[in-house]
Amino acid sequence: MKLEGIHHITAITGDAPGNVDFYVGTLGLRMVKKTVNQDDPTVYHLFYADEHGSPGSDLTFFEYPGAAPGRAGAGMVHRIVWRVGALEAIDFWADRLDARGVAAERVDGGLRFADPEGLGHELVVATVADAPLVGGAPDVPRELALQGFDGVRAYGQDPARSESLLRDVLGFAGGEGGAWEVRGDERGGRYLYDAPPEGRPAPGAGTVHHVAFATRMDDHEAWRERVAASGAHPTPVIDRFYFRSVYFREPSGVLFELATMGPGFGADEDPEHLGERLSLPPRFESRRADLERRLTPLRNPRAAERAGA
Repeated sequence: MKLEGIHHITAITGDAPGNVDFYVGTLGLRMVKKTVNQDDPTVYHLFYADEHGSPGSDLTFFEYPGAAPGRAGAGMVHRIVWRVGALEAIDFWADRLDARGVAAERVDGGLRFADPEGLGHELVVATVADAPLVGGAPDVPRELALQGFDGVRAYGQDPARSESLLRDVLGFAGGEGGAWEVRGDERGGRYLYDAPPEGRPAPGAGTVHHVAFATRMDDHEAWRERVAASGAHPTPVIDRFYFRSVYFREPSGVLFELATMGPGFGADEDPEHLGERLSLPPRFESRRADLERRLTPLRNPRAAERAGA
């Protein structure tokens, strides 16, 4: 029984239109699902990924309109690391970000930058044989596009406290210098610790809410039982319609989720038209008219391009 790397990463935005423009228009991801936060359906849950909505490429956002900027600190993920295929891709993204007014810094052969709300990102050249998870943005050549997650960097006050859970329960490997890898039969990802900055963390716009790791459908309940037996306190299995979820905090404070690799985003939409309309899990469908009035109007650049074509 193995975790198949990172399933998705969920963050917070206070500006859904600007968020769509950056992640679809600038980074070339596909908006594969426009739905609601199932714990608070009056706000969006937006999903960006590769062309197929694959686990391992799925960055999601809860929108709380006008949310104050947050500040990552101890017990929080502070940077998302993406793969690209070659150094030429680093050059492409440095030029593209500069042309759009996004400051970026070259570091150790990679590229670091932040989204408009301060969420940190890093591009690194892939060093593994995992299948590239590529979006289909027409203005981003496929060979230069983002290829899914390489990992996340988290602030940990005392990472040693997390070693037993990561290694013995979840099957992560490594740990030297706070650098871990979780790898299954198809895909892997890295989980790395950095020393936290001074000051209290402040969740808000531009911060990561949680990181999810991928499980096989048939293994999900067994993973929950394994986490519970370790002394952690997982939630019951929660049906999110597009996948099933279990949440718990690892000892360093980061909120983890275990999410199944199905049913997937095609459960209620034609795969050719993912993210082009508001999708609601069945239990919220009766509230559609009210929710559509409440939610921020959004323009999906990819849907607009399709309509124009």
